[in-house]
Amino acid sequence: MKLPIGSYVVDIHTGRVGTVMGHEGPYVQLRPLGGGREWDAEPEGVREATSAERLRAATAHVNARSRGEVP
Repeated sequence: MKLPIGSYVVDIHTGRVGTVMGHEGPYVQLRPLGGGREWDAEPEGVREATSAERLRAATAHVNARSRGEVP
């Protein structure tokens, strides 16, 4: 199943939550919530993120930004 661009997913190998940015070859290209460097994941290695996982990732990003850890 090809995940739609803009979907929120969890990379089950790393536990990172990301947004689907595209599909390149056999990989799904993901970007962290709040922006940042994209990474590639195997389509079998991602699943849809729950609402709680999305909220947790967004909160972690906002907290890191308030501490000056991310731009």
